[in-house]
Amino acid sequence: MALTAVVLLAMGRIPWCACGFVKLWHSAAADSQTSQHLADPYTFSHVLHGFGFFWILWLVARRLSLGARGVIAIAAECGWEILENTPLIIDRYRANTSSLDYFGDSVVNSMGDVLAMILGFWLASRLPFRVVLALTILIEIALLVTIRDNLTLNILMLVYPIDAIRRWQLGG
Repeated sequence: MALTAVVLLAMGRIPWCACGFVKLWHSAAADSQTSQHLADPYTFSHVLHGFGFFWILWLVARRLSLGARGVIAIAAECGWEILENTPLIIDRYRANTSSLDYFGDSVVNSMGDVLAMILGFWLASRLPFRVVLALTILIEIALLVTIRDNLTLNILMLVYPIDAIRRWQLGG
């Protein structure tokens, strides 16, 4: 995580919100402070990353220890945080999703996202699969209702943007 923070800073990412302070929670999902504080509604998507990494690694690398799989998951999430903050992905978000004011994550937010993934991985390692699946569905529906976005839509809109979804996300 420390190496990721250094890479993000070297890429020109700001350490924390340009507003001059860090909040533990920023409730808005579509303003200039989204992805700038420790946690925001998108943090729940990173918990889902942890669920996914746990179960994928359980399927393909179950012979590895839980700790080794955890390290792989952290490395993957750190890699995503670096990729997510490249001009390629930032521009794609801005062009194809409702994230018109998105200019990348602050380093604090990226570290919060990695910590959220670790929480999700840990929960998935402790809870029965049915509970993790129910939590995944609950989180996805809650995000869809509250912010008109979720992990599923985020992936869809990055890979195959649909104008009708984008208009709906923008409130139209």
